Amino acid sequence: MIVSYKWLKDYVKSDLTPEQIDNVLTFSGLEIEGIEKVETIRGGLEHVVIGQVMICEPHPDSDHLHVTTVDVAGDRLLDIVCGAPNVAAGQKVVVATIGTKIYTSDTEFFEIKKSKIRGCVSEGMLCAEDELGLGTSHDGIMVLPADAPVGMPAKLYFHVEEDYAIEVAITANRSDATSHIGVGRDLVAAYNTQHGGNLKLDIPSVANFKQDNSDRKTEITVEDTENCPRYTGLTITGVKVAESPEWLKNKLVAVGLRPINNVVDITNFVLMEVGQPLHAFDADKIDGNHVIVKKLPAGTMFTTLDGVQRKLNGNELMICNENEGMCIAGVFGGEKSGVTKYTTNVFLESAYFNPVSIRKTSKFHGLKTDASFRYERGCDPNITIYAIKRAAMLIKELAGGIISSDITDIYPKPIEPCKVEINYRRIFALMGKVIPVDTIKSILSMLDIKVLADDAEGMTVSVPTNKVDVTRECDVVEEIMRIYGYNNIAFGESLNSCLSYAPKPNPHKVQNVIGNYLADNGFSEIMNNSLTKSEYYDNNEDFDPKNNVVILNPLSKELNVMRQTLLYSGLECVVYNLNHKILNQKLFEFGKIYRYNPDQVENSDVTKHYFEERHLSLFETGAEVPENWKLKSEKTDFYYLKARVMSILQRLRINLSRVVVEPASEKYYSKGIALIFKDNRKVLATVGELSKATLKRMDCKQPVFFADINWDLVLKSLPAKDVVYAEVAKFPEVRRDLALVIDKAVTFDEIERAAYETERKLLKKVGLFDVYEGDRIEQGKKSYAVSFVLQDKDKTLSDKQIDAVMAKLQKTFETKLGAKIRS
Repeated sequence: MIVSYKWLKDYVKSDLTPEQIDNVLTFSGLEIEGIEKVETIRGGLEHVVIGQVMICEPHPDSDHLHVTTVDVAGDRLLDIVCGAPNVAAGQKVVVATIGTKIYTSDTEFFEIKKSKIRGCVSEGMLCAEDELGLGTSHDGIMVLPADAPVGMPAKLYFHVEEDYAIEVAITANRSDATSHIGVGRDLVAAYNTQHGGNLKLDIPSVANFKQDNSDRKTEITVEDTENCPRYTGLTITGVKVAESPEWLKNKLVAVGLRPINNVVDITNFVLMEVGQPLHAFDADKIDGNHVIVKKLPAGTMFTTLDGVQRKLNGNELMICNENEGMCIAGVFGGEKSGVTKYTTNVFLESAYFNPVSIRKTSKFHGLKTDASFRYERGCDPNITIYAIKRAAMLIKELAGGIISSDITDIYPKPIEPCKVEINYRRIFALMGKVIPVDTIKSILSMLDIKVLADDAEGMTVSVPTNKVDVTRECDVVEEIMRIYGYNNIAFGESLNSCLSYAPKPNPHKVQNVIGNYLADNGFSEIMNNSLTKSEYYDNNEDFDPKNNVVILNPLSKELNVMRQTLLYSGLECVVYNLNHKILNQKLFEFGKIYRYNPDQVENSDVTKHYFEERHLSLFETGAEVPENWKLKSEKTDFYYLKARVMSILQRLRINLSRVVVEPASEKYYSKGIALIFKDNRKVLATVGELSKATLKRMDCKQPVFFADINWDLVLKSLPAKDVVYAEVAKFPEVRRDLALVIDKAVTFDEIERAAYETERKLLKKVGLFDVYEGDRIEQGKKSYAVSFVLQDKDKTLSDKQIDAVMAKLQKTFETKLGAKIRS
């Protein structure tokens, strides 16, 4: 929010500089993001002076240029070449001397320099209105009255005003500071408390407000009192809509608002003054002379002030007449009912709307206005009368007219100030410092927080309704602390600490171990939004749309459901990188997935309708080994990614003997496998190449390999015992190989499992090092070359022992798996 330095001083009379105000407000909890010098004319007419043309002669080398000699009351006369058709000797003119910046837009300008124009020296420029921002005419140079004093700075002649725009960062809990008076209140309280000042807040009086007659009363009906708890209105007739006076326009320009006309400018002025949004309607365009606050049916078309036709969703609160909508309440006015130069009668609105309703409407239509900014944070419901009186008095002063109705104020359930009990002992404990009770009372008084009762233990206070977030004792303490000054509370000399005990295994430590492992192997971590778009799950064989966790008030259509998988958000990153010519990618993400279970809607515990689970996803695409002079570029494939997954599980000491490998059932894979626990059939991980249909859905034009690991299941499967270290075996390993001819349906997992069941003591490792199908292998069969590593930790194995173990293994394979030894 922008606060004008000069405007602020209308309410707080002081000699404080903008920098001093910055310091006071920042240390009271209103952070100042920047201070910028602003002028009513861009550039402030710096180096521009009033001059008189002494000599004007035709340029010797041009048909339209003139060579002039101009007196600017300097040490000498200036030679200036001018191309304006109306330049003549004796004229009083506006002269841009060397160093003047002529602005061609808000940010672009060129600087006047000494130059030669077709051989003649030019030491300045005679200016037209539009070149200096003094008007729109470009017919010729400005010719001033004969009494214009030569040499006078143009900024003085044209009364250019300077101001400072102070940008205040307004957080969601500071609705009380969304105005000049609100900021002034904090400035007075903080400066007086921290610096022993004697500043006072001067709020304009509306005591002289009076109704002139009752000739034009407008009927008001509020149908939706939940979203419009208070609605105040009155009618002013006989107004003359015209341009606002300079002082009003200057104030609005200083805070970044564009002056429109005197009536609309007054509503904006009061908005920025007290923080209460107002709206002025052309009373003659209110059909039936009846204002109705209600909702219109979904699908209704409504044209706003910006000329855009918008389709209503049926949840917007609307200000209507008897035939149609006139305004989206608290957000944006309508095109038909606004005040124009033809308006003579005005209906003035000052209302309090439900912040949640305004927030939803503003977000849905993408309309962010000064009014919605304040309504969303919660305006003061008890300031509507003051604001409408203030505006009505200004309209009478600047636009004429008479107040032709009494104030209609519909307020069925008045919102009372919040009463809070505070205890001095708890205040001092929260602050970390004991301060005088009189200082506490002084701070509360300057913030308009009234003390209803007090004793030696504490007090009961009444918090004004402009502080919507101050409802508890700790909130009141925060108000006291920020005004007292956080920098005035010293750090204690003692240091306190507490011990924390993490579960074993520590899930954060485990995640960091695997994250570091993946990073060390060339993977980059990604973090995506848990919100995604529902269209990813439409007509999706793997994810049912009815399992979507739908957001009731989505920020956009792109973020309207919680993700059911990490796949699509990860693919968005892959595609984004591919579009930026990053073709080789290795990515991983730890994140949660969310699903809704509609089959449990009958359950009284609503939390059981929803399911969330933590997963780890891996993505690989492009080259596994980038091209270089020594190594040939090698594309990544399924086996590379499978190796990563297996390495992760082995690093975490997951018991893989409990796991079976089966084809993945997910349709988003063209080919893939699933690692499934034998006992409970839970899927630990899936790995595979994404199908062309999946890639096409994401507009991905390069093969991508994807792995999905159920991280919650991984954490539950971690071994309970820590790693036990043993000395290296003193006796050697022995390796023996067998070439087994078996049915194609038999997997290596079955061979491995049968081997370990046969020999539990000496067999240490089983490996597959070759698979062959071809000549001399009958149809339906394949040859597995399997290695077996044997070791006895107490002695060296003899040939007799080794042969006995191998014979036992061979017999098991023949009887259980139907294998034959290939000779």
